[in-house]
Amino acid sequence: MLTAIKEAVSYIEAKIQQVPETAVILGTGLGKIVDHLQVESMVDYASIPHFPLSTVDGHAGKLISGRLGDTPVLVMQGRFHYYEGYAMEEVIFPVRVMKFMGIKTLIVSNAAGGMNPEFEIGDIMAINDHISLMPNPLIGEHLPEFGARFPDMSQTYDPGLLQKAKEIALAMDIPLKEGCYVGVTGPTLETPGEYQYMRVIGGDAVGMSTIPEVTAAHQMGIRIFAVSVITDLGVPGKIRKLTHQDVIEAAEKIAPRLTSLIIQLITG
Repeated sequence: MLTAIKEAVSYIEAKIQQVPETAVILGTGLGKIVDHLQVESMVDYASIPHFPLSTVDGHAGKLISGRLGDTPVLVMQGRFHYYEGYAMEEVIFPVRVMKFMGIKTLIVSNAAGGMNPEFEIGDIMAINDHISLMPNPLIGEHLPEFGARFPDMSQTYDPGLLQKAKEIALAMDIPLKEGCYVGVTGPTLETPGEYQYMRVIGGDAVGMSTIPEVTAAHQMGIRIFAVSVITDLGVPGKIRKLTHQDVIEAAEKIAPRLTSLIIQLITG
């Protein structure tokens, strides 16, 4: 694993002008931040040694290096999911690579279904905790270079970044919810009973990503801010038949507000 990581790091570093300390993983329909990026280099995932390939609509599959204002940023335009058939060690491989490149802060976004009855489609939810209903990505051989074998997860999402995001959202008049994200394997969307179950156990929103990357990043000491865009509702009386295209379209409508928030969080 270490050899593969180092080979990927060497390849990427040879392609980019400056290694940033901040990375962003963009979720479904949320690639608009690239429009604000002063792009310095763009690398296809397919060319990076040992990198998986994104197979989901709405995930471009490019690693982009550039600047937001004066701040260098590394952007993953597209991520990898367990439901695509990848092993968890493959899902988190890019995060391992980013840590070995020197990334210190990770910002993650996703599209999610909202179970909190106070949520509406189009809301943005800052994640303050999570419940994982998918395999733990740290299962298997442990390498001390990755951090603790049994990482404490009581404060996974960085309080300082969360508070800064709240202040930015207030100043920019962007409504920002806060809550617990439930991670499931997918690829099926949830049944009404599953939505109800996840609400009962403490979830506010549910999706099929984020937790594996966050878990690996936290183990390695990376500061994390994660946010969900509510693209559908799992609230009794508000559940409707849904397609992946519906999710993409809903996420794209939210993208300008979320993009503004993330840019300020990175550069402010």
